Amino acid sequence: MQTLAELDHKRLIREAYRIDGITVSQCRSIFLDWALSLPTQLDNRTAITQILEHYRDEPSDHPMTGVLQQGLEEMANPRRRGGWRSRSRD
Repeated sequence: MQTLAELDHKRLIREAYRIDGITVSQCRSIFLDWALSLPTQLDNRTAITQILEHYRDEPSDHPMTGVLQQGLEEMANPRRRGGWRSRSRD
């Protein structure tokens, strides 16, 4: 298990939870920056799960909580978006 300092070394998630009136769009942007800055040896799914566990006492309707949960769901059900396989073949 990673420490919070290792999981959120830029403190992006922490700050998102502290910003009053933060929007879902802003949380998505912060999440993307956070995810791209994770060390390659960390499993993204595990990192998101541990972050959610750390912030479990935050209101469940906080936009960042929703974005993190959505990140877990989309990792469980990845879908292809684009490329030659998605184009119709005649």
